[in-house]
Amino acid sequence: MNYEAVIGLEVHVQVKTRSKIFTRVGAGYGHEPNTLTDPVVLALPGTLPVMNKAALDAVIKAGLLLGCEIAPVCKWDRKNYFYPDSPKNYQISQYDQPICLGGSVEIELLGSARNVMGEHKKIPLTRIHLEEDVGKLNHGTSDSLVDYNRAGTPLMEIVSEPAMHTAEEAYAYLTSLRATMIYGGISDCDMEKGQLRCDANISIRPIGEAKLGVKVELKNLNSISFVRDGISHEIKRQLAVVERGGTLMQETRDFDGMTGTSQSLRTKEMAHDYRYFPDPDLMPVKVDEAWKQKLRAECPELPFDKQRRFLADYLLPYTLTSVLVWDRALADYFEEAAKLSGKPQAVGNWIVNDLLREIGVAKIALTESKVQPAHLAALVQLVDTGAVLANAAKEIFVEMFATGDQPDAIADRRGLKAAPTDASELEQWCRDAIAANTKALAEFKAGKDSAINAFKGPVMKASKGKANPKLVDETLRRLLGTM
Repeated sequence: MNYEAVIGLEVHVQVKTRSKIFTRVGAGYGHEPNTLTDPVVLALPGTLPVMNKAALDAVIKAGLLLGCEIAPVCKWDRKNYFYPDSPKNYQISQYDQPICLGGSVEIELLGSARNVMGEHKKIPLTRIHLEEDVGKLNHGTSDSLVDYNRAGTPLMEIVSEPAMHTAEEAYAYLTSLRATMIYGGISDCDMEKGQLRCDANISIRPIGEAKLGVKVELKNLNSISFVRDGISHEIKRQLAVVERGGTLMQETRDFDGMTGTSQSLRTKEMAHDYRYFPDPDLMPVKVDEAWKQKLRAECPELPFDKQRRFLADYLLPYTLTSVLVWDRALADYFEEAAKLSGKPQAVGNWIVNDLLREIGVAKIALTESKVQPAHLAALVQLVDTGAVLANAAKEIFVEMFATGDQPDAIADRRGLKAAPTDASELEQWCRDAIAANTKALAEFKAGKDSAINAFKGPVMKASKGKANPKLVDETLRRLLGTM
C-alpha cells in the first residue's frame, strides 16, 4: 500500500516590542538572567496585566500580510498547566476567539534547474493568535535553573492547516513565513535566540484516504534545516512502523538534529487537559476598520510579489531576483541604484556577484558598506559609456568598497579610464577580424546574431584589451550590414 505524509506546522514568533505583553518591563535578549522581570512577570499576589497595544498591532499586521480575516472581537484565555518556566502556572493565550483566522503562506518549490522559477502554491492557515512567552530552563548536570527574562514576551502562534506533504514543502513554508515576518518588521526571527520556534505535526495515510492518520508532534526543531530533517526522519519512522505491522501512537517526540534521531517524550495532551477559561483580568479587544486600515498602510510588498515585479519591470533573470528579494534592505538598495543608473541588470549583477562577495569577506552588514547605491550607479554608467573597461571596473569596485570614494575619482587617480580608440584603427581591426573568419560571417548573414561574438575576441586582442566593447559591437554591426 502506498502512503502519503500529511504535515502541519505550529510556528511561534516572538514579536519585536520594547516592552512585554502585559507589563512595561523591557523585552530583549542577552541580558543577565532574571533582570527583565517585575511583579507582573513573577506573578506576585495582587498584580494585574495591562495590554501592550504594540503587540496587538504586530499580530494584526501579520494577519494582513498573510491575508487573514481579522476578528472584530478577540478575547484572552488562561491555559492552565504546571511547569517551572511559567510563574503563574497558567499562560495567557487565545483559545476560541483568536485575533486572526484563515490566510495563507505562499511557497515556491524549486524546479529541476535552480535558475528556473519553480511551482508556487499557497499553504492555508488555520489561525494566528497572540499569547505570552514563558521563561527558559537552563539545565546543568545536577540541577536546572530558570531565567524569567523571556517570560511575558509577546508571542504569536501561527498554525497551518495539515496541507503539506513533504519535508521540502515544510522547509519552503518556514522560509517564506520567516521572510514575511522580517519584511513586516514584526520579528527578527533569529532561531538561535528563540525568536522563531517550530513544532511539526506529522501523520501518514493511504493515498486517496481523506481521514487523517495518527498525529505525532515533533519538538525541538531549532533550525529550519532541522525542521526539514526532522520531518523527513519522522515520515520514514512512521512508514517503517506500519510496514512491520505495528501501531502508531499519538505522542510528542524530541528530535536531535545533530544525530538525526528522535525519542518519545510523552503522550499528546488534548485541549481539555489545559482547562481553558476566559481570563477575568483582561477585557476582550475590538478591532475596527480604522485600526486595520492604519496598519494595512504600513504593510510592505512581500518577497514573491517583489520578485514578480522585478522580473516584469526590470527584466531581471530569475537567478538575480531569487537573491535580491529575500532581503528587504538589499532589494531597496537594488531599486535605488537601478533607478539612478537606468541599467537594472548591470546593477543586479554587481550586487549579487561583487557587493555581496565583499560584504561576506568583510563580515559586515549591508548598512555598514561604504558603497552606496549612487556609487554603484556611477560605476555602471562609467562602464556603459565606455569610459572604463570591465576589468578596470572590477579594480575600481574593490577600492570603492574599501574607501567609499567615488568611482570616477578612483579611475582618475589610478589611471584606469579607457584611452579613446582611433575610429579608423578600430574599423581596420574589425575588417581584419571579419576577413579572417568567413564561417562566422556566413552564419551571421544567415541570421545567427550570436556569431558576431566570434569577431570581438580578435578585435580586443588587436587593441590589447583597450577597445571600447560598445564601439566594437557598433562598428562590427555597421560593417557586417554592408556585406
